[in-house]
Amino acid sequence: MKRSIRTTLCTAGALLASLCLPVSTAHADDPVRIDLRVLVVSDGGPAVDAIAAELETAGTPYTEVDLQQAGRPVIDAAFLADTVDGVPRARYQAVVLPNDNPFPAGSAEMTALADYERTYDIPQVDAYTYARPEAGLQYPVFGGYSGSMDGVEAQVTAAGASGPFAYLDGAVPFEDNSPDVGESYAFLSNPVAGADFTTYVDAPIPGRATRGSLVGEYRHDGRRELVVTFVYNQYQQQFRLLARGIVEWMTDGVHLGASRNYFAVHVDDVFAADDRWNSELNCTPGDVDCTDSSVQPDPIRMTAADVDHATAWQDAKQFTLDLAYNGAGSVDHREDNNGEDALADRLIAKRNEFRWINHTYTHAFLGCVQDTTVVPWRCETTPGGDTVWLSRNDISDEIATNRVWGDVAGLPLEDDELVTGEHSGLKVLPQQPQDNPNLAPALGDNAVGWLASDNSRDPQLRQVGPALTVARYPMNVFYNAGRAAEQVDEYNWIYTSRAQGGSGICEDNPETTTCLPAPLDLSTGYGDYIVPLETRIALGHVIANDPKPHFIHQSNLAEDRIAYPVLDGVLDTYAGLFADSAPVVNLRMKDIGLEQQRRAAWRSAVAAGQVSAYRTGDTVTVQAPAGLAVTATMPAGTQNGTAAFGTPYAGQVSGWATGTAGDLTLDVPGAAAPAAAPESGSSPEPSGTAPDVPVPAGVTRQVPYSPES
Repeated sequence: MKRSIRTTLCTAGALLASLCLPVSTAHADDPVRIDLRVLVVSDGGPAVDAIAAELETAGTPYTEVDLQQAGRPVIDAAFLADTVDGVPRARYQAVVLPNDNPFPAGSAEMTALADYERTYDIPQVDAYTYARPEAGLQYPVFGGYSGSMDGVEAQVTAAGASGPFAYLDGAVPFEDNSPDVGESYAFLSNPVAGADFTTYVDAPIPGRATRGSLVGEYRHDGRRELVVTFVYNQYQQQFRLLARGIVEWMTDGVHLGASRNYFAVHVDDVFAADDRWNSELNCTPGDVDCTDSSVQPDPIRMTAADVDHATAWQDAKQFTLDLAYNGAGSVDHREDNNGEDALADRLIAKRNEFRWINHTYTHAFLGCVQDTTVVPWRCETTPGGDTVWLSRNDISDEIATNRVWGDVAGLPLEDDELVTGEHSGLKVLPQQPQDNPNLAPALGDNAVGWLASDNSRDPQLRQVGPALTVARYPMNVFYNAGRAAEQVDEYNWIYTSRAQGGSGICEDNPETTTCLPAPLDLSTGYGDYIVPLETRIALGHVIANDPKPHFIHQSNLAEDRIAYPVLDGVLDTYAGLFADSAPVVNLRMKDIGLEQQRRAAWRSAVAAGQVSAYRTGDTVTVQAPAGLAVTATMPAGTQNGTAAFGTPYAGQVSGWATGTAGDLTLDVPGAAAPAAAPESGSSPEPSGTAPDVPVPAGVTRQVPYSPES
C-alpha cells in the first residue's frame, strides 16, 4: 500500500485522524521518497524549543530554521522538496511551527509550507497557538477561557486514548511549583461549527460545565495540524507527558530515535554501616570533616527484617533494586559478633532477588591520599608539591578482593561493573581536579568496563582507561540518616540561612534550588515537604527519556526506611499516569551504560551528517556508517529482514539495529504506509499571522522544584 497525494474527505464527526483515509490521485502508484527528518521553525519561544529538545534526546534528526536569525534559509518549494534519482522527495516528514502561522500576512513562505504539506501529506504541529477559527477553534471569548492552568488536571479524551496518547492512563496534571510564579497559560475553546477537529486533550473551562481543547487535530484544505493551545517548556510535567504523543502524531509513528521511561535505584554500602548525622555537631562523626574526637560514630546498618521488607516491596512493585556491596562490612561485623551476621546471611540467602554491583571491599577513598588534619580535607603532597596518589595495586586490591568475596558468597555479579566508594578515584572538586592517574590502569587490571560517577559533579559519559562512566543521580535522602527526623534536621542545616541556624549555602550560592524559607518541622517535614520534592525531581528524570540511575544508601532502607516513601511516590505516581503499554524500564548498570554509549555514537553521527533515512511506500531505508547501531521507532509488526524489529513499548516497537555495510532496511506494515507521487496545482491562501500569546515567567525559565502541586 502506498500513500498518495490526497484530498481529505474526513468529516467533522470523524473520531480519529488515523481513520481519515486519503483519496488517491491519478498518480497514486508512483513512488515518493519521504526523508525521516523534521523541520523545526523556531521563533525562540519555549514551546518550539521543548519539541526540539524532545527530538534531540530521542535521537530524531531535525533541521531548525530560526526566524529571528539574519541570513536564515528561505522556506520555499526548493527548500522543502526536490527529486532524487528521478523520484520526488519530500525533505521533511513533519513541520513544527511556533503557531499556526508565524509569518507576515500573505507570506510566500507560509504558502510554500501549506502547498508542501498538502502535496506530500506532511503533518504540521502548532507548538503553541491562540484559539481562533484559523486553527479550527472558536475565540475563547465565546464560552471559552484564557488564563493560568497552574495546578489544573487536564485529561486525555477518548480520541486521544485511542490515538496518539494511548500510552497515558488519562490524567495530565499541570505543575504548580510556586504560588508566586505563573507557570502555565492556556486557551480553552471548542471547535468552530463544521470544523473537522478532533480533541485529544482537554480541561474544564472555569465557571462552566464544559471542557475546552488543549491539544487537537484540525484537518482542512488537505492539511493536518496538531493544534496546541497551552504554553510549556521542556522540563514541565505536562509537556513531558504529552511529548511522545506529539512526536508520534507528526511522524505517523515512523521515525529515527526512540524514547522510553527509565528508573533504576542503586543502594550503596550494603553489608557495611553508614555513620549517623549528629544534630549537635551539625556533622557526621566518623566522617573526615567531623573532627570532634570526643564523639564516637553511631552506625546505621540494615537488619535481616529490612531485607525481608525490601524483597516484599520489590515483589509488590515489580521492581528490582541494585545493591552495591562492600564485603568487608560483613567480615568486620562477624569479627565483632562471634562470627554472626544475620544481615549477610539473609541477603545471601535472597541474593537472586536483587542485582549486585562491586562497591570495593572496604569502601576506601581511591583518589589522592587525604590530609584530614584540616577541614575541608586536602590532598597530601610531596616536598616537591606533587600530589600523593593511592597506588594502582591498592586500587586493584579493593576491586579484586570484593569481587572474590562476592563470588564466594554466590552473588550474581557482572564483573565489569564498579561503583567506587564516594565515586573516589574520579576527580573531586575543589581538592582533586583530576582523576587519580592510577585508577585507569587498575580498572584495566580488573576488566572494568562500566564505572559509576556522580551526576552532580561528573555528568557526562567519558572514558576512564577501559571503562566508560555511568553518571548516577544522587537522591537528597542522606546517607547518614536512618530516621526521618535526622533527615529533616540535616536538611534544615544545609538549606537554611545562617540567621536560622543553617549552613548558609543558599546565601553563598544563590543557584541552589532546594533552599528553604524557614526550617521544616522535625516531625512532619519529611513526609510533607522532602518526600514530595524528591518524588517530583526523580519522576522528572524518569519521564524525560533519561536512563541514568539514582542512588541511595543502605541506611535509607533501615530503621525508619525513609527511602520507600520517595520510591513509592515515583512508582505509584507513574502507574497513575501511564498505561500498562509503557512500563518503567528497570535496567542494570551496564545496560544503562550501553544505552548511553549507543546514544552518544548515534548523536555524533547524526550531527556529522553521516546518517540519512527515508521512506518509500512500505520500506524505510537507513544509511549510516558501518557498524553504527541505528535507533528507530516503528509500528508494531515492522520487519528487519526476516526478523521482527525492536521490542514493544507504548504501542509501537523501538530498539537498536545494525544494517549490513551500514545500510538498514525495515519493512513497515502496509496499513501504516505513506506516500506516492505529487500532483501539481494551486492551493488556498494560508490564514493570517497568529496573534501574540502570553508566556508566563515560569515557562521562560524553569521554576525550582517544590512539593506544592
